[in-house]
Amino acid sequence: MAKLIVECEEEGFDVSPLEQYAAADIDSDVPLAAELVFTDEEGIRALNAKERGKDAVTDVLSFPNLDGILGRPIRRAEFPFDADEEGNLFLGSIVICRARAEEQAEEYGHSLRRELYYLAVHGLCHLLGYDHEQEADKALMREREERILAAMGIGREA
Repeated sequence: MAKLIVECEEEGFDVSPLEQYAAADIDSDVPLAAELVFTDEEGIRALNAKERGKDAVTDVLSFPNLDGILGRPIRRAEFPFDADEEGNLFLGSIVICRARAEEQAEEYGHSLRRELYYLAVHGLCHLLGYDHEQEADKALMREREERILAAMGIGREA
């Protein structure tokens, strides 16, 4: 079981459920770290345009730092230059647009809390190598997301 540290400066957002459940089944010999940042519509639009060539507001962007880790044990020796100052292996960054999350929570009929945690879990899955470009990959990623959210006690009605 891997230890996960999520750095987030957003006041009022509790990262402890993510830290407890998002990497519970990951085999790692080193603590893992991720950065979670919240931004506004203009901030995420600019980032999406710069990094992905898409001039549009989106809900979440993920920037994985490690390649080839999906379904594999994560070993410090394989990533000798990717540790942070505390010795944690840096998985990458997640950026969430709070305004878009609010719109989606209303659109999908669930709480903002559920939507924010869903987007954070979705982003963490990307950092761990999951993707949703192909249907089989999408199903695997969705199953993981729902399993983590269920372990966190966050259902669709939450």
